[in-house]
Amino acid sequence: MTYQRILLKLSGEALMGEQQYGIDPERLMQYASEIKAAVATGVQVAVVIGGGNIYRGVESVAFGLDRVQGDYMGMLATVINSMALQSALEKLDVSTRLLSGLTIQRVCEPYIRRRAVRHLEKGRVVIFGAGIGSPYFTTDSAASLRAIEIEADVVLKGTRVDGIYTADPEKDPTATKYENITFDEVIEKNLNVMDMTAFTLCKENNLPIIVFDMNTQGNLGRLMDGEALGTLVHMGGAAGRSTKKPVSDAAATLLPNLVGKLPEQA
Repeated sequence: MTYQRILLKLSGEALMGEQQYGIDPERLMQYASEIKAAVATGVQVAVVIGGGNIYRGVESVAFGLDRVQGDYMGMLATVINSMALQSALEKLDVSTRLLSGLTIQRVCEPYIRRRAVRHLEKGRVVIFGAGIGSPYFTTDSAASLRAIEIEADVVLKGTRVDGIYTADPEKDPTATKYENITFDEVIEKNLNVMDMTAFTLCKENNLPIIVFDMNTQGNLGRLMDGEALGTLVHMGGAAGRSTKKPVSDAAATLLPNLVGKLPEQA
C-alpha cells in the first residue's frame, strides 16, 4: 500500500528517550531523520506531537488546578515539542511549517486548512501544534481531525510497541499481535488504540490507522515503501480511504486557471 499524504502522530513521552522528562536530543534527531526519509519518497507529511514529556492537561485536576487551564498548559507543551521538531528537521534541510490551534504569532502560523494543504503540496512538512485549540480534546483527537481535514490517506501512530496486541505486551508475555483488525473488532475487544473521540472520527470517515514502532530505525521509511509493518485498523474489506470525491471535469478545468491568477502563498 502506498500513500500520497500521511498524518504522523507522535507521543510526547517518547521524546524523553531514557530521560525522566524533557526532550532527548538523540531521539528528536532520530525522529527528524525518519521524517526526512519519508519526505524523500515523495509522500506529503503532516505531524501531530503530544506534550506529555512536559505537561499533561489531564493531570491538572490531581494538582488541584482547573481542568481547562491545565489543558491549555498541555497545548503549550505540544507547541514546545513542535518547535523542537521543526528545528531538528530544518537542521536536516527539510522545509517545514508550524501551524497552531492557538494564536502565537511570533513562533507559528495560525491553523488554516487551505494554507496547510498548500504547504503540503509544496513539499513542506506541516507540524500541527496546540491540538485543536480547545480543552477536553487530546492530541489523538487533533491528529484524527487534522488528518480528515487535509484528506490524509492514513493516520500513522508511532509508538514504542510494534502494533496492537491482545493485551499489553510489556505486562503479558502471552499477548499476540494483530496484523490487521477492523474498527468494530477494536471496539468489541475493548483494545486501547486511541481515545474514543479520535477513534470514532477515523471510523466514521473511513480513515485507516496504522500503529507501529517508531523507535526502530527505518520503520517509517519501510512503511512508505509499502512494507506491512505494525497493525492496520480499517473498515473491513478493501482497506483505505474511499470517501474522497473526484473533482468534476468542468471544475478541474476551471480551478487551475483561477489558482494561476492568484498570488502564491508563502
